[in-house]
Amino acid sequence: MLRNMLNNIQKKSLKERFLLVLGILFFLIYLVLGLMIMFWEKLPLDMEPKYRYAFGGLLIVYSAIRFLRLINSNAE
Repeated sequence: MLRNMLNNIQKKSLKERFLLVLGILFFLIYLVLGLMIMFWEKLPLDMEPKYRYAFGGLLIVYSAIRFLRLINSNAE
């Protein structure tokens, strides 16, 4: 399976590989931002903890959706 994914990536054009890397980068940015909002106490956001967890969880769910879309577009 991993070998098929690597072959599929190598067959892509330069533009498609760049967009793949960009998609992975933004997935990681949203994931880290969600975790920072949830667990970094000194982050200068004036929010109640329940709203911080809800907003962080929303960002993590959004990053998961982006990751699933990235995986599905890579399979084609």
